[in-house]
Amino acid sequence: MGRAATAGGGAGGARRWLPWLGLCFWAAGAAAARGTDNGETLPESIPSAPGTLPHFIEEPDDAYIIKSNPIALRCKARPAMQIFFKCNGEWVHQNEHVSEESLDESSGLKVREVFINVTRQQVEDFHGPEDYWCQCVAWSHLGTSKSRKASVRIAYLRKNFEQDPQGREVPIEGMIVLHCRPPEGVPAAEVEWLKNEEPIDSEQDENIDTRADHNLIIRQARLSDSGNYTCMAANIVAKRRSLSATVVVYVNGGWSSWTEWSACNVRCGRGWQKRSRTCTNPAPLNGGAFCEGMSVQKITCTSLCPVDGSWEVWSEWSVCSPECEHLRIRECTAPPPRNGGKFCEGLSQESENCTDGLCILDKKPLHEIKPQSIENASDIALYSGLGAAVVAVAVLVIGVTLYRRSQSDYGVDVIDSSALTGNSLLLNSSMQPDLTVSRTYSGPICLQDPLDKELMTESSLFNPLSDIKVKVQSSFMVSLGVSERAEYPGKNHSGTFPHGHNRTFSTMHPRNKTPYLQNLSSLPTRTELRTTGVFGHLGGRLVMPNTGVSLLIPHGAIPEENSWEIYMSINQGEPSLQSDGSEVLLSPEVTCGPPDMMVTTPFALTIPHCADVSSEHWNIHLKKRTQQGTWEEVMSVEDESTSCYCLLDPFACHVLLDSFGTYALTGEPITDCAVKQLKVAVFGCMSCNSLDYNLRVYCVDNTPCAFQEVVSDERHQGGQLLEEPKLLHFKGNTFSLQISVLDIPPFLWRIKPFTACQEVPFSRVWCSNRQPLHCAFSLERYTPTTTQLSCKICIRQLKGHEQILQVQTSILESERETITFFAQEDSTFPAQTGPRAFKIPYSIRQRICATFDTPNAKGKDWQMLAQKNSINRNLSYFATQSSPSAVILNLWEARHQHDGDLDSLACALEEIGRTHTKLANITESQLDETDFNYSRQNGL
Repeated sequence: MGRAATAGGGAGGARRWLPWLGLCFWAAGAAAARGTDNGETLPESIPSAPGTLPHFIEEPDDAYIIKSNPIALRCKARPAMQIFFKCNGEWVHQNEHVSEESLDESSGLKVREVFINVTRQQVEDFHGPEDYWCQCVAWSHLGTSKSRKASVRIAYLRKNFEQDPQGREVPIEGMIVLHCRPPEGVPAAEVEWLKNEEPIDSEQDENIDTRADHNLIIRQARLSDSGNYTCMAANIVAKRRSLSATVVVYVNGGWSSWTEWSACNVRCGRGWQKRSRTCTNPAPLNGGAFCEGMSVQKITCTSLCPVDGSWEVWSEWSVCSPECEHLRIRECTAPPPRNGGKFCEGLSQESENCTDGLCILDKKPLHEIKPQSIENASDIALYSGLGAAVVAVAVLVIGVTLYRRSQSDYGVDVIDSSALTGNSLLLNSSMQPDLTVSRTYSGPICLQDPLDKELMTESSLFNPLSDIKVKVQSSFMVSLGVSERAEYPGKNHSGTFPHGHNRTFSTMHPRNKTPYLQNLSSLPTRTELRTTGVFGHLGGRLVMPNTGVSLLIPHGAIPEENSWEIYMSINQGEPSLQSDGSEVLLSPEVTCGPPDMMVTTPFALTIPHCADVSSEHWNIHLKKRTQQGTWEEVMSVEDESTSCYCLLDPFACHVLLDSFGTYALTGEPITDCAVKQLKVAVFGCMSCNSLDYNLRVYCVDNTPCAFQEVVSDERHQGGQLLEEPKLLHFKGNTFSLQISVLDIPPFLWRIKPFTACQEVPFSRVWCSNRQPLHCAFSLERYTPTTTQLSCKICIRQLKGHEQILQVQTSILESERETITFFAQEDSTFPAQTGPRAFKIPYSIRQRICATFDTPNAKGKDWQMLAQKNSINRNLSYFATQSSPSAVILNLWEARHQHDGDLDSLACALEEIGRTHTKLANITESQLDETDFNYSRQNGL
């Protein structure tokens, strides 16, 4: 109807509608001004007019409110006489609209653009069945047009991931799948993966796929894929990081090819050959399993021994020949030479006159004498027979005498007569027993009675008759060493340090234990190792052999014309330092004295420790025992102090001190990654039952003195080291230690059920306080003919390090291969005095100190000397010394007491530019006589 009116009325009709249109727009404005409380709505259409319907050039887009910031929705349409927003079905107030109008130059049509703001409060207050939405409605002469609905949501991102990626350990070339479910958020978060904080680009690596539902997939794991992986989730509000997942790609070990069989270890007789292989094809990496099986194989070998020939006994003399001679022969058949042995030396035939010269008559042989002389010939035969009888009797007597002598050498209870006469020299208590003499006893030796054990150990140590050997016949012999824990030589002066108990032992007959029973209560308990030496102005070095403990007294530390007996001891009893809380004893308790001695230059005390040194995981302290018996902290190793100086090396701590006393190192673990170094070793011995064999596995602190105590105890028990000790890194992560016996030959040996694996609590290992920790395993042979034992001892910490001890031994001592306990270095001379105790000759030392103690324009050169020798901290300590260079060189001497690498020191001096001649090439004319003799002895 409206269209007809507009068409028929022409301009007049249009004019008739204009007032109505104005009224409509006025009504719309009024309604908008009043809001929607009265329920009135704008008309959905208006009467048509010439033109087109509105066309939206820009429609409102979906939007997200971030925090409390409002968002703007916009609409643009042409031709449009008016545009209003409708949100959630209700018209937006006209005052909230911002309208702009322009003219499209190309078409001449009117373009209108409208903005509104939507706040967070408006969205939160809406409680409809769907999201908050807004829509534009535009009017033109022909009618209305509506835009798309734009939703408005509040953006957020939760903090916690719905699923964090989990760390994995996978074998090489295995598949890795790391799952990640990002936090809930609006809009949904996008996921990105990081490896070691670097973004992963799956498009550049075809082996990695990150498109599958936010998961990370590595199709074939490579060693380079090990690392820390993190899932990153982000939207327009925030970014979130997942927990890092550690991926370890490990490689299981594989055996290399066997080596060729070695030559037989004996020149002749029964021996063994061995061949070996290594777990290097590939080597286990990143915790991969060690190769299963034996790394060494041994087989018996028999080489024919050369047998030298030996003569048979002489034959009977032949009948006297016409030449008045008779013969006898012997053969080289007792035994005949074999396998390249030597032929018998000497004659195989012997002849002599058979009538003792009576056959000669007037210078003529007997056969030339006429028959009338036959009567004389019969007399000669008679005399010859008598002579032969006398010779036979003499030979018989000599044979019986030699036989009785040979039997006396192997009597059952034959003792040197000097033992029975009570020789006053042997009974002199001031004479030291000869500890190198070994005793030989019949085997197997079974000590059921503890008294018998003590009898064999202590009495053999301190029995004054140390040179007596008792030999007993048996099927095989067991040799027991007498050298127990060493009492190091040195003079004992009263007032210097406390002496031990007097050891009084009576001479004891092998079959009489009464004197021993009387003195049993007076046997001392060994609680410390001790050594002493007398030192003067020239200084020297005091070393405790095989313990890693040493004391360096610098030249000039003791005033001239004075000398002191200096002692050093190691406590081997229960430690007096009781750990507090998480504190751990890392070293032995070392005492040096006398305590009232004063020195003018700091001395250097070297103490071994068992910590895996790292300032990130350990806080290590030096402690000293007071006169009251309590312990106080001297300093932390990392502290700056002018009273003393600590230099921590991987296996020892070198301390510069001004006063003597008792010192020890303690450690406080900072993280679970703190590591104690343990030495693991396995000993074996026969038990009282001839079919049983005992294995004892020790785990002790990795200090030489701790292992020496184990060796000493094993010597008491007749134990034998079966494999070279190995190093185990024991973490402070509260996980226990497991010790198990593996790969026991099934038809030769057996072990009691449920005893093949033993577990030691963490606290027992971590706070062992140097007391030897060991586990014992008892193995039983099926038959006595089994003499070879092959097995593996696995020592591992749960979620930690693992070591394998390969046991390949013979249980018979005659066939057992001996493994050396210690390298015999500096054990002959515990105390060295004068120039021979130092690596740097004294004249060279003076020259270095004079050069570097003098200040120059660049500062004190001793600082550069310290830095070149890896001394980079607490330099203020050296600055307080009268000669900083001398103290630095003393520290160098303490660190290099075994290698004495003078070339490295010379290179350091050359780098500084203060000297251009290497110490090793200094001419002999530059040294004084004492230095010259010292240099020749040390190969300088």
